[in-house]
Amino acid sequence: MPPPMPDSPRLRNAAATRQAMLIAARRHFARESYENVGLREIAGDAGVDPSLVSRYFGGKEQLFREALRGDKKPMLEGVDRVGLADHLASMLLEDIGADGEDPSAHVDRLLILLRSSSSPMASEIVREAIHEDVLEPMANLLEGEDAEMRASLSLAVLMGSGILRSAMGVDPMCHGNNAKLRERLIALFSVALGGAVLPPG
Repeated sequence: MPPPMPDSPRLRNAAATRQAMLIAARRHFARESYENVGLREIAGDAGVDPSLVSRYFGGKEQLFREALRGDKKPMLEGVDRVGLADHLASMLLEDIGADGEDPSAHVDRLLILLRSSSSPMASEIVREAIHEDVLEPMANLLEGEDAEMRASLSLAVLMGSGILRSAMGVDPMCHGNNAKLRERLIALFSVALGGAVLPPG
């Protein structure tokens, strides 16, 4: 029997099923520790048999990895050194689109980072994802000494501000003057990244 064509209903349904499982997993991992999340609960929320979750992802570890990292494009794709501070501020203020991704996904991923700290397995996956997806690409954009440290400081500003803004809803991080907040965020990122990446103007 020949394989289905790429646009066949069967493949479209498979993609939708996979996405439903990822969304359910992301929500569970955001609300409970890694050890307390079971594949049966995820499957129930996604409306599939638990065996299907294992078939698609191989197990909870890989499912966690994909729920955390998602299918989004690389964080710094198309960004140069000069525009990095502005790009990070735009990410935080959600001026940069997420390719149609559910806006709640950003908050869920922040919560996953917090929940994962109590689990050796999950925290290792998180460290790996942060290094590969954020710190290494950011350090590669920077010039001069201590590029990894400067990238790490910038990530600390991004994550801390993101948690206050998205997960905790702290004023004025989420209800204040966005133009003024953007200005100050760019200044913070510029200092953390180093004087060589100050935005033009």
